[in-house]
Amino acid sequence: MADSSAVHWHPSAAYLYVLHLDGPELAWEYLRRNPEYHRAWQRHRRQPQHEALLWGLRLLEDPMRDARDAHPDWFPDPSSVVQVYPDADPTADALLFELWRFPGRKHLMHDGKRLVLTTQLVGRMLRMAISPALEDGMAYVYAVRAGCQLRERWRAIEAELAMFDAAKVNCTAITTGRPGRTSMLHMRTLQALDGTLAGASQRGVAEVLFGITAVTERWYDDGDLRAQVRRLIRRGQTLTGGGYRRLLQLGRAAQGR
Repeated sequence: MADSSAVHWHPSAAYLYVLHLDGPELAWEYLRRNPEYHRAWQRHRRQPQHEALLWGLRLLEDPMRDARDAHPDWFPDPSSVVQVYPDADPTADALLFELWRFPGRKHLMHDGKRLVLTTQLVGRMLRMAISPALEDGMAYVYAVRAGCQLRERWRAIEAELAMFDAAKVNCTAITTGRPGRTSMLHMRTLQALDGTLAGASQRGVAEVLFGITAVTERWYDDGDLRAQVRRLIRRGQTLTGGGYRRLLQLGRAAQGR
């Protein structure tokens, strides 16, 4: 995160957590680096509902919290949010809703109309919007928003639902896969963006990301290394300036856009 320090963005290890973030978490990482958002937070931190909709939020969130600690309440809901309702026609073997039996680290928030549950398990995130009519011990159903991308929305959450249900019912061991190329790109983009916000030159950013030796050998006006750094910075600025909203849709499938 950009601050008065000249070197806070140098250690690449400080960005490793980015490799395991999903779309909504990445969206927050970019939004919280927007200087205008910082000013909005300073103006309205005591009344966080003010101006929140301008940023795609129901309530403003503290930009000093990274995605590991923040719980931004996005509006509209990201496509990965699962709606949970009472089952109006339950079968005899229907599963019963038991809030505290969902595995993982949980965070609860009431947005004024419903309870929002965020559960994290081994690097995976499941977000549920729980109907006020649903109580513990009731049969329940999952729902996703209708529309032309219904199949894509369902695929975005199907793996998470299966993982959490398996862990809850069978105590299945869950492991995470290796980060993909898109995740690596986000990590470098955020580091390059932080360097720019801290006042570093493009060459200075390149030295941190690729090493002084590589820059000494490959840094020239029309070189590929210089072009790569420019693209990283431009991509970060685009995502920070509003492009982060695209990351809220279709979960991990949208991360590379």
